[in-house]
Formats: sequence, C-alpha cells, structure tokens
Amino acid sequence: MAKDRPDGGDDLQLGLVQMQLAHARTGERAVIVLEGRDAAGKDGTIKALTEHLSVRSTRVVALPKPNDREKSQWYLQRYVAQLPAAGELVIFNRSWYNRAGVEVVNGFSTPGEQAQFLKDVPRFEAMLVENGIRLVKLWLDISKDEQKERLDDRAGNPLKALKRSPLDAVAQDKWDDYTQARDAMLAATHSDAAPWICVRANHKKKAHKAVLRHVLRVLAPDEVATPVGAPDADVLFVYEKAALKDGRLEK
Repeated sequence: MAKDRPDGGDDLQLGLVQMQLAHARTGERAVIVLEGRDAAGKDGTIKALTEHLSVRSTRVVALPKPNDREKSQWYLQRYVAQLPAAGELVIFNRSWYNRAGVEVVNGFSTPGEQAQFLKDVPRFEAMLVENGIRLVKLWLDISKDEQKERLDDRAGNPLKALKRSPLDAVAQDKWDDYTQARDAMLAATHSDAAPWICVRANHKKKAHKAVLRHVLRVLAPDEVATPVGAPDADVLFVYEKAALKDGRLEK
C-alpha cells in the first residue's frame, strides 16, 4: 500500500474510496457540515475529502443567499432539499449555521430569528440522526494573524479572485464579534446526537489529515475505520466549554 502523504495520505484517500464503495452497497447517507471563519480553509478541506470520490455520489452544497420566496419559508427548509439519498455524501460548505454566524455579525436576520434558530437546530439535527443520516459537524478554527495573512494573499492573487467576498473586508474588523457568535453557536448547538468537532487549522496539511482520519473513523465501516489511527489531539478535538478559555479555540 502507498505511503502516507503529509497532506492526507494515500492510505487515507484509499480509505475514503473504500468508505464510499461501502456506502453505495449499504445505502448509507452522510452529511458533513464545514464551518469556520473566513479563510479558515473550508475549500481546501473539501478538496482533500473529495479528491478521489465519485462525483455522482458526492455533492458539495454552497447555497447562495435566499431569494424572496425562500425568505418566506421556514429557515431550514431549503437545506432539507439538499439532504442525501441512499449512498450519497453531501458536504455543506457553510450550512444552516450561517444564521448563527455571518447573519448575527452582519445583521442579516433579526435577533428573534437567530434565537429561534438556536432553539430549532438541535432538534432538527437530532431528527436527521434518528432517521439514519450520519452527521459530522466540523468547525475550522484559525488565529487572527493567520486569517489576515490568508485574506491578504487572496486579495492579491488573481487566481483566488473567485474566493473573494465582500465580507472579507470586515472579517478582521469584526473578529471579536465573530468570536462571540462562534462561542454562542458552539455552546447552544453541541449535542450528543450531533457534536461539534473543532479543528485547529492554522497548519492546513495537518488539519486535512486530522479531518480525513476523523471522517473515516466516524463514517467508514469497521473494516475500513479500525486500522485508521486517531487524529492528532492537538489538532482535532470534540468541543467542550473549557476549550473557549484554555487556548484551544482562538480568541
């Protein structure tokens, strides 16, 4: 078998392929929610996860802002339409958690709507899990200095023009607001049924490798998952309240 690459490893990539082949046979349905600050590395993590997976069985969902009709619907309704069928893996590049982060910081929804979301989403996610959907929620965390470096690179690199967003300009200025929103979101929506997994993502390759290991150990069948070593605990860990104060999550 090929040697483990630093960016995720051939062994880990092979494990993902074997996982998807198994899901095709069993009809397993899986969802990965990827959240994090601007420039936290969501796109790169998705590339690491999907590099060798089937485009027919893997969907990456990054919904645009809702239209007028969608604004009149139950907030979670348009995300329900994106959930997987048998044998599918759906990766949300940002997700319903926009309401607890970007919308809070930038005033794109009302405080009442945001409070209702925090009340609804644990019940919503519990329903998904109870109905057989395997759910993995990943929060990618980076430092303020690392974010600035990445945003500066994005702004000056023409090949990254499609990654730019008007919100990039306020990410640093509103750093503390995003921190407060993150802390409230993690505390309110972490649950036994749908725990948050935090990833310290300043080092992209280490973060990718940890994420791949975690996904395999959680979503792959036993014969694929058992040989996979545990992720580096200094990089990836299950959310707990203490992480907000002990330095594991950036302030």
